[in-house]
Amino acid sequence: MIEIRWHGRGGQGAKTIALLFADAALQQGKFIQAFPEYGPERMGAPVTAFNRISDRPIRLHSGVTNPHIVVVLDPTLIGVVDVLAGLDPKTGTIVVNTTKTPAAIRQDLKFGGKVCTIDAMGIATACIGKPIPNMPMLGAMVKATGLLQIEPMLAEIKAKIADKFKHKPEVIEGNLKAVRRSFEEVNIA
Repeated sequence: MIEIRWHGRGGQGAKTIALLFADAALQQGKFIQAFPEYGPERMGAPVTAFNRISDRPIRLHSGVTNPHIVVVLDPTLIGVVDVLAGLDPKTGTIVVNTTKTPAAIRQDLKFGGKVCTIDAMGIATACIGKPIPNMPMLGAMVKATGLLQIEPMLAEIKAKIADKFKHKPEVIEGNLKAVRRSFEEVNIA
């Protein structure tokens, strides 16, 4: 079983992306859990969401305290929130939305595990027209971890957002482009 923690701010889509990842994982035959941790929800406040993914049924129903993967949607949370809490310093994986290199983030965090970076804000702005990093961060995390296959994941995302954005096909295509682009451009070290 692999546990994932998503760090973001209200309005950046951490909860939404944990749920979309869960739907895509389910479609690929995985057992999955997705849940947020609620606090004082307001735009810009720190938000945390979680996933568990496995090839076998998941019987654990507690919080995630020792994730294998941490995804940071907003780099300003580093130093404000302990994004490394419970993450194994040698075998863990962290994926950060930043223009910095993995080496720079490794040094900033003093982290010895796998470090991945992606300019998710830049990709989101270019592909979607809004600086909402959740879709690009999903693509980067999936590439960095190999947890899902990209094509079936894109098909599931398209199916899930098609109804919500049926009158805005450019939003659907922009989101899919953002996921694919970040999957292809993530920096892994």
